[in-house]
Amino acid sequence: MRRRFFVDAFDADRAVLTGEAAHHLGRVLRAEPGQLYELSDGTSVRLGKVGFAGRDRVEFSLLEPIPVHISSLDKTLLLAVVKFDAFEWALEKATELGVNRIIPLAAERSEKGLLIAAGKRSERWRKIAFEASQQSRRVRLPMIENLTQPKAAFQAEIAGLKVMLSERGDRRSMREVFAGQAANKVALAVGPEGGWTDGEFEAASRAGFREASLGTLILRTETAVTACLAAVNYALGE
Repeated sequence: MRRRFFVDAFDADRAVLTGEAAHHLGRVLRAEPGQLYELSDGTSVRLGKVGFAGRDRVEFSLLEPIPVHISSLDKTLLLAVVKFDAFEWALEKATELGVNRIIPLAAERSEKGLLIAAGKRSERWRKIAFEASQQSRRVRLPMIENLTQPKAAFQAEIAGLKVMLSERGDRRSMREVFAGQAANKVALAVGPEGGWTDGEFEAASRAGFREASLGTLILRTETAVTACLAAVNYALGE
């Protein structure tokens, strides 16, 4: 299976790869003229033949289009900041599972030290999503937004089915919430390890979020993200 790389744009029948991706292709993978790779401009995928491979620049001539499938299910993940190794693992897996938009949340029970440091991690988070997108052969990169307060994020314009993971007793299961739904847009809110506060539950409810449970097991945040997204893809995907 050919490797896939993202380029800024297709220019007629040519494309150029620069920066770290070009360095990886040219120096680590040792690309040579004549080799073939898949290239995405974020909208479509073309087969590209290497014409020149330098230290920080690889030039391609574009060949035939490659058929791709873009899911009609638009997924937004609102994810509270947790310890960075877990948060970044969740970002990677969410990207692999087809999330379109990720909104990091400064939840009330997120560790304050992590929130202070989070502002300097945005480029790293986008790089993680970029690399996961190439590895999982996505056509489009997910959008990684800046750190946002939960109440502002809940009140933002988010269409479709909105679900907030909850550990509060007697909450409907994910299965019940998704039963009979045919939404093509879904937003999932996953809280910190300390859980959501009453104020955050109230703000989400006012914005139209439904509380849902993943069952009786107690899951880490990153595990809950993957389990929830897998359930969404199964219940609402094509």
